Amino acid sequence: MESLEGLALGPCTASPYLQPWRLRYRQNGVSKTWDFMRTHDSVSILIFNTSQQCFVVVKQFRPAVYMSEMAQHHPKDFEGDCQENWRPLECHLPASVGVTYELCAGIVDKPELSLEEIARQEVLEECGYDIPLASLKRITSYRSGVGVTGSKQTLFYAEVTDKMKTGKGGGQPEEGELIEVVEISLRDSMSFAFDETFPKTMGVLFCFMWFQSNIAPKVLGKPE
Repeated sequence: MESLEGLALGPCTASPYLQPWRLRYRQNGVSKTWDFMRTHDSVSILIFNTSQQCFVVVKQFRPAVYMSEMAQHHPKDFEGDCQENWRPLECHLPASVGVTYELCAGIVDKPELSLEEIARQEVLEECGYDIPLASLKRITSYRSGVGVTGSKQTLFYAEVTDKMKTGKGGGQPEEGELIEVVEISLRDSMSFAFDETFPKTMGVLFCFMWFQSNIAPKVLGKPE
């Protein structure tokens, strides 16, 4: 995950995941335009291992995060004709600046499956736990990237045990996934959540706090 080479920046002329659009409209008599991206909705799952009293999250390299850091430290890499032609980049920054801690998650791209079925597949593929479909508890859904994509993410909660572990997880290598499974103890979870040296998604922050309010009192034997 930490090895990075052969970087090149170029145009995205077609993608199965993103479609750029520009909306032209009038709001309260004022003419406006807004650029946005159409993308898939998604699911994410907060996984708590009751055997180990820990959360199970994933860690992976995110090119968008990496290039955001590159743009900040080396803005000249984005100048020139990279919107028209591919241009090799020197690997200025270590790959670690693009690695983030996230909830187990996946895009909603199988219309024949329910959100719960997609979530169950992601838990098995990414984290190696085979969970009953009925064990998934829906937390909520929200709109992410409201200024750019406006896509919907649905959050689920699942409790697992060591006995449910049937594989090592790590995603699907044939699809280019390179995912590391990370366990975070319940005791250390809130300090981890607000430690900025561990780059993470808002979903991790929200779900850890949700757990403290809704699940921790039962787990720790406190009155609700």
